[in-house]
Amino acid sequence: MDIDSEVDQGTQNALLGLVHRHTGISMTAKKWTLLQGRLRPRLRALALRNYRDYLALLENTPDEVRNFINLVTTNETSFFRTPRVWDYFAQHYLPRWFDAHRGAVFHLWSAAASSGEEAYSAAMLCEEFRARHPSFQYQIHATDISSQVLASAMTGQFHGRSIDGLKAARPAMLAKYFRASAGGYAVIPALRTHIMFSEHNLYRPLAAREAFDLALLRNVLIYFETADQECVIENVRQSLAPDGMLIVGESESLSRLKTGFAFEQPLIYRNHGAPHDRTA
Repeated sequence: MDIDSEVDQGTQNALLGLVHRHTGISMTAKKWTLLQGRLRPRLRALALRNYRDYLALLENTPDEVRNFINLVTTNETSFFRTPRVWDYFAQHYLPRWFDAHRGAVFHLWSAAASSGEEAYSAAMLCEEFRARHPSFQYQIHATDISSQVLASAMTGQFHGRSIDGLKAARPAMLAKYFRASAGGYAVIPALRTHIMFSEHNLYRPLAAREAFDLALLRNVLIYFETADQECVIENVRQSLAPDGMLIVGESESLSRLKTGFAFEQPLIYRNHGAPHDRTA
């Protein structure tokens, strides 16, 4: 029997609903073909007859949920994506933060880290800043809901379009912070020691004791409905320092949302909501 034959509406709706339940991502019925294409190889690998059988597996096998999340999430990223954001970070944000927080450790949260390019981009610029200001200290926490892309990020190994883009845009960074390895390039250990990776669902608060100075939540809000966007943004805000900053993606804005953030400039917002007691 063809896996795709006779997929009843109830099964479609249930699987679309599970995407939202487990990730917060909203998929309407118009996205069924996309979801079907992402799940089809998994059904074949499990030798399942149809999507109804896979739905039953998901509902009765918690371990399969992780595979489901890996399949339904979108992971598109690159080094130094949206260059003006990184120019702001290096030329304006870091110098001002350092002047105002002498002796403190800078904490950055890459909240939708994907395969790690964003976190490593931030680390490279932090290292460049530290070369000019030796007392500067930093730590980066990189999270993603997908265990699959996080496993890739933790290796620090890159190749293909990711490296090609870095080589074209910032060849000096590639030469300084990467070493050739089998089939690609590996991030140097000195950079990796400043980054901690962990799984996290943005639909839930982050269990971290430190308050972050800056959170990067880029190109992820577009996958959520308004109420879910506000939930995610508040979860992120609760992990920020009282004067913490948030940077969103180039096609995203908080202007129509109810949040605890004040507009600074396009894509960049400052926390102005009630502080969160992390010792509670």
